[in-house]
Amino acid sequence: MLIVTGYMHVEPSELVRFEAELQALIAVTRQRAGNLFYDAVVADPQAGRLLIAERWRDQAALTAHLEAAETAAFIERWQHRMRGDIRKYDASNGRELMAD
Repeated sequence: MLIVTGYMHVEPSELVRFEAELQALIAVTRQRAGNLFYDAVVADPQAGRLLIAERWRDQAALTAHLEAAETAAFIERWQHRMRGDIRKYDASNGRELMAD
């Protein structure tokens, strides 16, 4: 499993539009094969900062998402107006929070 998480930043004046477009992408992405979890939340509206959290079955599923038409169109519309610090992590030992 892959975990993708980090922060995305947009100008606060564009946050409402960005979030609306992102929510549309989220709805589509959640239906994709290999997607286990995909969400974003506004962490700091005054700074235009969102927290991104994703889980993918494997790299093939994540690659398919990144290459999908809806994802590519979203990135093209926003690439010069957003910046982020988003990282990908391999998770091979997932377990319940309270488990050893």
